[in-house]
Amino acid sequence: MMLIAALLISAVSNANAFVPCASDSAFRTQLDAVKIYYDTQTGNTETCAGYIAAAAGLEAESIADATANDIDSADALIVGAPTWHTDSEDQRSGTAWDDWLYSSLPNRNVQGKKVAIFGVGDSASYSEYYCDAAGELYDQFVKAGAKVYGFVSTEGYEHSASKAEKDGKFVGCMFDEDNQYDLSEERANKWVQQLKDEGFF
Repeated sequence: MMLIAALLISAVSNANAFVPCASDSAFRTQLDAVKIYYDTQTGNTETCAGYIAAAAGLEAESIADATANDIDSADALIVGAPTWHTDSEDQRSGTAWDDWLYSSLPNRNVQGKKVAIFGVGDSASYSEYYCDAAGELYDQFVKAGAKVYGFVSTEGYEHSASKAEKDGKFVGCMFDEDNQYDLSEERANKWVQQLKDEGFF
């Protein structure tokens, strides 16, 4: 009887040992698949990245800490920047994005990759240049072959011009922590839901 029991235990153990392991990709989490990258001057962009991360169940990281593999392996990217150098043709954010977009992005594989963009600006003091750096993110990622999701209506924003506008809409979700900070979390929540509806996640 004891011999039979021992044989049964051995058979079960051997069967378990030969169960094929599912590929790692089958167990990739949303956190592995989608990355949020930002950089900030005053902390406002980090705050808004935090709202987006909380709504999406992700974590936000500085683009300065992103490795080549982080970018290439992500299924989708949410990227955000402040606008610092107003009315500039390029390098508008005054952050690590300024170099990354021109020295790193061209060497990354983002062809067909899903990208969503957010920007942070001051629509009162810099009404004519509101969130211009977000427009630069859009231009460079599209140039590299990415597909941008999450365009947002300009309704409810108080600005006179923005390089982040394309065909009457913002290229993503724009925030104003100086003048409309009370709307930021709600805007982030609605935008994340919009991205879900668009199949971004």
